[in-house]
Amino acid sequence: MATSTLVPRLLARSIRQTCRQTYLPRTATRAASSIHPKGFTPPTNDELFELREQVSDFTRREIPPSVAHATDLNNDFPTPMWGKLGSAGFLGVTADEEYGGLGMGYQAHCVVMEELSRASGSIGLSYAAHSQLCVNQLMLHGTPEQKAAFLPELISGELVGALAMTEAQAGSDVLSMRTKATKVKGGWELSGAKLWITNGPDAHLVIVYAKTDPGARKITAFIVDTSAPGFSVTRKLDKLGMRGSNTGELAFDSVFVPDDRVLGEINGGTKVLMKGLDLERLVLSAGPLGLMRGAFDVALPYVHSRTQFGDPIGHFQLVQGKLADMYTAYQRSAALTYALAAAVDTGSAAHFARPESLFPPPADVTPAHDARVRSQDCAAAILGAAESATRVAMDAVQLLGGMGYSSEMAVGRIMRDAKLYEIGAGTSEVRRVIIGRALNRLYVDV
Repeated sequence: MATSTLVPRLLARSIRQTCRQTYLPRTATRAASSIHPKGFTPPTNDELFELREQVSDFTRREIPPSVAHATDLNNDFPTPMWGKLGSAGFLGVTADEEYGGLGMGYQAHCVVMEELSRASGSIGLSYAAHSQLCVNQLMLHGTPEQKAAFLPELISGELVGALAMTEAQAGSDVLSMRTKATKVKGGWELSGAKLWITNGPDAHLVIVYAKTDPGARKITAFIVDTSAPGFSVTRKLDKLGMRGSNTGELAFDSVFVPDDRVLGEINGGTKVLMKGLDLERLVLSAGPLGLMRGAFDVALPYVHSRTQFGDPIGHFQLVQGKLADMYTAYQRSAALTYALAAAVDTGSAAHFARPESLFPPPADVTPAHDARVRSQDCAAAILGAAESATRVAMDAVQLLGGMGYSSEMAVGRIMRDAKLYEIGAGTSEVRRVIIGRALNRLYVDV
């Protein structure tokens, strides 16, 4: 697709379908599924390339190194950025066009996430909490009335969204949460507290998980307006990394939520949660990809301008070996993330993305579970990308020597940001458990 058609599609989303009908071949695959907008057509490689160029242009204008540095230093998200992201069309990549979204799917969402994270890890993380954890959850599980009420303003950036799941004593063991919802006339009352909530201090709308049947460990998802009486942000957290991706502790003191703000089914929150976590891990795995690219943006020019013993240090074999390892780590991680995203979007995948010939699906997979999204694959994508990003960032610090240890250079910030991805959205240890259990299920009858 020509650039001249793609740019207006990103800036004026209403003409997107016309552009597709004009330029896409009639043989284009339509991948209808429960996780895509109606009438979804997987983007072409040319579309994804042009989208990447558009996001890259956006970050050069709106998130230059000075903005990324100030966001980290001040530990504060640049509020006008929400409107800019919305105007560019990036906040509704997976959402229906009728609500203002692009309807481009998960490959496109990974592209946007990678490029934003390349410019600023913290801005990229807040973006994902809004566009994936909130907007996409509403797209997947919201009623038509809920979508019409909330998605347009979330996608435009007028409203900021978040998701509240974690509690002080309920991290990896999320179903041990203590926040409860009690049935009252016309709705529910939420009582409890949530911790480590990305965008929590800024959010206008939060998807909150609460116990609705404590004895059976049943939970339900609720759409909570943060202007409701009883809601408060008790503190904003001061973190090691991802500074500026505002993170907080939220309190719910008998917060009333009307019946029409239940997301999904009563006591069906576990399904909403787990399906969301798989897709969250897939999209979030693009964050470490961006951080690795950001580390290269700093390290590669440096090693070719810094001279010692009369030569650029990039000519030394040990330095070249480190660069080679960094490059391989990025390419390996990117290959898995984008292969899985392509599998989710198209329904047909490369052998290494859905290796049924090696690891057939367990017999207990039900028709309600979209076979494109396998927990072990999404866990593998973010596990590999996150640990690779930390190593690549540390290698970049080493390549810069003393300058790498200075706050003047971005690699220290990138290293601190990268570590978060080994902890958030399920720790590396939990991801290994998910993969191990999936493999064990293949031998349940042996």
